[in-house]
Amino acid sequence: VQLQAYGGGLVQAGGSLRLSCAASGRTFSSYVMGWFRQAPGNEREFVAAIRRSGGSTNYADSVKGRFTISRDSAKNAVYLQMDNLKTEDTAVYYCAAGYGIILSMIRNVRAYGDWGQGTQVTVSS
Repeated sequence: VQLQAYGGGLVQAGGSLRLSCAASGRTFSSYVMGWFRQAPGNEREFVAAIRRSGGSTNYADSVKGRFTISRDSAKNAVYLQMDNLKTEDTAVYYCAAGYGIILSMIRNVRAYGDWGQGTQVTVSS
């Protein structure tokens, strides 16, 4: 699966952004889709994931209640709605796809085999 993430930008704290990730490949609906982020000097960290079409979602504690992941299999796309953004949300955000990921591994960056190029999100105070 080839992925392209977009929708990042500069926003004030408390604001919202919606990230999109366009996927190619006819088996998109079979993949677990995830969002990760990486701030300068930090390791890439899990943000959210959604299992196959109509499946369950999973969130990092730091974004739970503020971010919402969704997918549209008809459009081969996955989205990350980010509300009430905080300065600590500043990072490059990556979408990722993984096939056959078990639930216990869904937050593990190594479980995902395909990655988009990343989109910068900057939250100012």
